[in-house]
Amino acid sequence: MKENIAVEVKNICKSFEIPHDTRYTVKQQLFYMLSRNTFEKFTVLDDVSFEVEKGDFFGIIGRNGSGKSTLLKILAGIYTPDSGRVIRHGEMAPFLELGVGFSQDLSGRDNIFLNGIILGLTRAEVKRKFDEIVAFSELEKFIDQKLRNYSSGMFVKLAFSVAIFVNKDILLMDEVLAVGDKYFKEKCLNELNRLKQSGRTIIFVSHDMNTVAEHCNKVLLLQKGKITAIGDPVEVINYYSNNR
Repeated sequence: MKENIAVEVKNICKSFEIPHDTRYTVKQQLFYMLSRNTFEKFTVLDDVSFEVEKGDFFGIIGRNGSGKSTLLKILAGIYTPDSGRVIRHGEMAPFLELGVGFSQDLSGRDNIFLNGIILGLTRAEVKRKFDEIVAFSELEKFIDQKLRNYSSGMFVKLAFSVAIFVNKDILLMDEVLAVGDKYFKEKCLNELNRLKQSGRTIIFVSHDMNTVAEHCNKVLLLQKGKITAIGDPVEVINYYSNNR
């Protein structure tokens, strides 16, 4: 084991089968029930290998459809690769679907406890961190309102604030800050940088090149499922801009 490595990605390949026929009605479904469906194989990731060092703020960039989100889901263990493997040296917290398990009929307060426990905290740990979570979310005045009354921005604030206090070694993020005000987004990024300084590892997918350049110390570029550049953020972003 390499002591300075947080994540090893080795020769990952992932494909999906896309059916050629699209059936919209019950009649069409019945007509084609006995026919043989044909599929087209679509390769999303093609022999992807890289390493993320402990304490990296590691950016992943690329156009829509390049394989970024699929890669994060494989890193998180949501998808299984067709071949290759991922080796994680530490516990991982995926910020891919913030608020999973939240109930619209419960208050913000109750949802903090519910989501905190889903994310692996004990009730005692949530209780101990509760005031910090609420303060970070800036939702003190709304914490006892039902979640159905929250705006999308308020929902993201609450969900991110719970997740950020889950003590994991590696954090995966996929544009979770796209919703919300500019001040809160910067506050979250500053908090992630603070976590990075404490030794946490951040893996971050974004289309915001300014944010990537400012906060990441290493960047990977995916194009059509292949790594075409990896290294210094400015150099990789410039390469991406010149080779879209």
